[in-house]
Amino acid sequence: MTGISLSKVEETAPALVGLYKSAGVSLTKYGLDGQRAAVYLVVDYSGSMKPYYNDGSVQALADRVLSLAAHFDDDGTVPVVFFSTDIDAVTDIALDDHQGRIERIVAGLGHMGKTSYHLAMDAVIDHYLDSGAKAPALVVFQTDGGPINKLAAERYLCKAAKLPLFWQFIGFGDPDSRQFEFLRKLDELPVPQKRTVDNAGFFHAGTEPRKVSDGELYDCLVGEFSGWLAAAREQGILR
Repeated sequence: MTGISLSKVEETAPALVGLYKSAGVSLTKYGLDGQRAAVYLVVDYSGSMKPYYNDGSVQALADRVLSLAAHFDDDGTVPVVFFSTDIDAVTDIALDDHQGRIERIVAGLGHMGKTSYHLAMDAVIDHYLDSGAKAPALVVFQTDGGPINKLAAERYLCKAAKLPLFWQFIGFGDPDSRQFEFLRKLDELPVPQKRTVDNAGFFHAGTEPRKVSDGELYDCLVGEFSGWLAAAREQGILR
C-alpha cells in the first residue's frame, strides 16, 4: 500500500473524507493510482495575503493538499513552508490535527513581509534532500503575487529541474493582475535551453479560492505532475 486507506482517513480525519475521495478521482483520471510521492505545501505569508488567512482560504488549501497527500504517502503529514521576505516557518500539518492548524501556526508568526520565492524553494529542496526520500515530490506553492527577486526564483527553478521535484504554483487573486506575469513566464521556460525538463505548472484559483471545486483543484494539482513524471523518468531524474 502506498497511501492511507479510506478507513484510516475516516478514523483520523472524518472531515476530510469527501476531499480524499475527490482527490482519488483525479488521480485515477491521470493514471496516478498507486503512485508514491512526497507532498509539500508552500504558503505565502506576505502582507497582501492577510484576507486569505482571515477568510479561511489558506486553511482550505491546506486541507485539500493534506487529503491529496494521503493517497501518495502513508505518514499522514505534509511539510509546510511559510514565506514572505524570508522563511517565516517550516512546520507540518497532519491528518489527526488539521482543523484550525493554519490559524495556530500563524498565531506564532511575526510581521507579514514581502514576497520572495527563492528562499522558500531552497527550504523545500533542503528538506527533501535531508529526508533521504526515494519517491518524487509534488510541491504545491501558493502565492498572491510575483517575487521581489525574479532572477533568483528562476535560477532556483532551473537548478531544481535536475531533482525529482515538481513545482505546482497556485495564484490567489485577480487572474488579470500583472502580478502573475512572472509565474506565467516560469511555467513556460524553455526546455532544454533553460531547464532539463518542464518541472513547473501554474494555475489561478481566483479571488475566492475556496469556490474552486474540489475536482477542478485536484485536476490542476496533478495534471501536469503526471506528465512531468514521464519526462523525469525519460531523462533519468527518476528511476
